[in-house]
Amino acid sequence: MELENIKRVYLIGIGGIGMSGLARYFKKRGCLVCGYDKTCTPLTSALMNEGIPVVFHDEVDNVPLSFQEKDPNTLIIYTPAVPKDSPLLNHFKSGGFAFKKRSEVLGILSKGMFTIAVAGTHGKTTTTSMIAHVLKDSGYDCSAFLGGIATNYNSNVLFGDNNTMVVEADEFDRSFLTLHPDIAIVTSMDADHLDIYGDKSHLVDSFKQFTSQLKSGGKLLFRKGLDLQSGQTYAANAVADVQAVNVRVESGNFHFDFKNGQLVIENIEMALPGLHNIENAVAAVEVALQLGIDPDKIRTALGNFKGVKRRFEYIVRNEGHVYIDDYAHHPEELRACIKAVKTLYPDRKLTTVFQPHLFTRTRDFAEGFAEVLGMTDELILLDIYPARELPIQGVNSEMILNKIDLANKRIMSKSEVIDYVRKEQPELLLTVGAGDIDTLIEPLKKALENA
Repeated sequence: MELENIKRVYLIGIGGIGMSGLARYFKKRGCLVCGYDKTCTPLTSALMNEGIPVVFHDEVDNVPLSFQEKDPNTLIIYTPAVPKDSPLLNHFKSGGFAFKKRSEVLGILSKGMFTIAVAGTHGKTTTTSMIAHVLKDSGYDCSAFLGGIATNYNSNVLFGDNNTMVVEADEFDRSFLTLHPDIAIVTSMDADHLDIYGDKSHLVDSFKQFTSQLKSGGKLLFRKGLDLQSGQTYAANAVADVQAVNVRVESGNFHFDFKNGQLVIENIEMALPGLHNIENAVAAVEVALQLGIDPDKIRTALGNFKGVKRRFEYIVRNEGHVYIDDYAHHPEELRACIKAVKTLYPDRKLTTVFQPHLFTRTRDFAEGFAEVLGMTDELILLDIYPARELPIQGVNSEMILNKIDLANKRIMSKSEVIDYVRKEQPELLLTVGAGDIDTLIEPLKKALENA
């Protein structure tokens, strides 16, 4: 398919972070863009404000007239998260329209470009955003498709004037296998998406296939300890080909020195907390150096990188209260997040509100969730967010709660959480999860600020 010929694009599941990035991309190219999603969110509202119509009922009658008939200049993009019995999905399928998964479109876009792809079961969104920011801030430039809203740009898609693309390579549904990068980074390969892969070995095999798809002469960079070969390893506070040394906290921010065998860059300051984000930064620095970017410009760019929304995002930060929100939804992501909070605020009581995401993930990692959530001082669990799944008998938030050795733990509804926070005024509050827990952010912010 020649994307230059596309004049109209309809996206089924347009409100997803990856899909909305493609919607913005094609709108920027001058295409007529519209789409469907099941719920109205701040992201779909932003798209509508940008002139991209969105409907919220999965009905064929809602399809605009210009998309009613098959046309070689029309492209339909869908996400695997959309149910297979979707009327819109099946209308376009049976109509013989040009029909592509989001990942296939990214693969087509990346073919003619110098592609930097970041994969990993966690850490990929922040690392992708860091790399894109360093390239933008240093003047090197790039286009980028991000898995989150980069705070510096308030967007999940960046447009550049050169031939370089930075893209998040998603392992869900093996989507990243459409990519053939020039530089590949792998941040992690923890067991996840076992509803897709069955077990960890098949997930690892998929990552190995992804790394085997590097273009001729391409470079692989992966976190030390992963079961990969033929590339550079990176680490924080551990010996690797590329590493962070002298990691320390000064005036509430993390600092480190970068070292790669040939070069040392001293005193890089990071506004993002946690050893995991130092690791992400090490990968970003090495990629920038491979592109020939000046070390001083790299240091400056990382110093003013503001992070990604819902990745250790400060919602309230004053003398009385600190409220942090994070997208963590896997035990290892939660571990990194909670450790970072406790490193920065060791003397404060931590109240954590967690919404489990998916019945299968809750079932597969109940022990891991229980162990990590036991690190907090006070725990509130919401019900499981089902996303694309139907309930599984016996799988619920209680199965996590019952395994946690913590005196102060409970299950609440979202409205009960708001009332509780308004009454108790926790000094250190953390909300975590990948479902609709983000709808609590503004109410909880008001509950703390209007005390």
